[in-house]
Amino acid sequence: MKYCCPKDYVDGILKHSRIALSKAITMIESSLPSHQETAQEILSLIMPYTGNSVRIGITGVPGAGKSTFIESFGMYLVESHHKVAVLAIDPSSSISGGSILADKTRMEKLSAHHNAFIRPSPSSGCLGGVARKTRESMLLCEAAGFDTVLVETVGVGQSETAVSSMVDFFLVLMLPNAGDELQGIKKGVLELADAIVVNKADGSQMEKAILSKKIYENAIHILTPASQDWTVPVLTCSSIENTGITEIWDTVLRHNKILKDNGELVKKRRKQAVSWMWSMFENKIKDYIFSIPKFEAEIALMQNKVESGTISSTQAAENIFKCLLNF
Repeated sequence: MKYCCPKDYVDGILKHSRIALSKAITMIESSLPSHQETAQEILSLIMPYTGNSVRIGITGVPGAGKSTFIESFGMYLVESHHKVAVLAIDPSSSISGGSILADKTRMEKLSAHHNAFIRPSPSSGCLGGVARKTRESMLLCEAAGFDTVLVETVGVGQSETAVSSMVDFFLVLMLPNAGDELQGIKKGVLELADAIVVNKADGSQMEKAILSKKIYENAIHILTPASQDWTVPVLTCSSIENTGITEIWDTVLRHNKILKDNGELVKKRRKQAVSWMWSMFENKIKDYIFSIPKFEAEIALMQNKVESGTISSTQAAENIFKCLLNF
């Protein structure tokens, strides 16, 4: 089928066409003005068909086994007759801007299942390791009939605020290394978590996993909960042995029901939508400024002065702002 206009994409998406969905996401990720115009029309048309999924963000310390966990978790869901979309964010190279985009090779079983859709996207330097258009891609997946959307982030080490601001449930994966205490994980990440899961709780690691679970439970008690009606649980699982997966999904559903019943889920999503609007507005302003030759020259000049130590970063920013006001 040829996709000549936004309606063609939307018709295909609503008919659950993977080709239409993939092409629409590519359109959304494109930086070409003509593609962006088409993408925004597609989004406007599919909005009435969005919002019906459970949105789950997944992050974790390096080596926690995010991709293995997502495959195990995703397979459990699709075999339980759910339709699962995975938006896997790959780290872009800071040198070449390239991205590995290897998640499909790491999730062979899940990527081959007819009820699953995996879309790797480069983070492109976005804060929190979240691709700039991940939220829009999530909306497209919902319109295509996927009832569960998993967003895998680059991992702990960057701010994870971006992904937590677009999902209903934020899951943090940890390793069973009790001797490392909190493994250097930032307090802010724990405060964002709706659940902490100690992965690789199997074999000789089981004893360490149980000890780690107790340590994280103690850490959670000193943090302020995001919701008065939800106590962040610490769970254990083994992605290899497929143990603990059912309990994790039950926890997600319980959290979802509580937030629906007390009205927090609706408020949370509305707040997220407004926050995302301002985020997109800031990106638009930045893109606009960099597209004007006069500002490009001023920015280059200020950058050189900051690098040489001639001027402070604060003063340079002030000069660029004044240049904008006088434009």
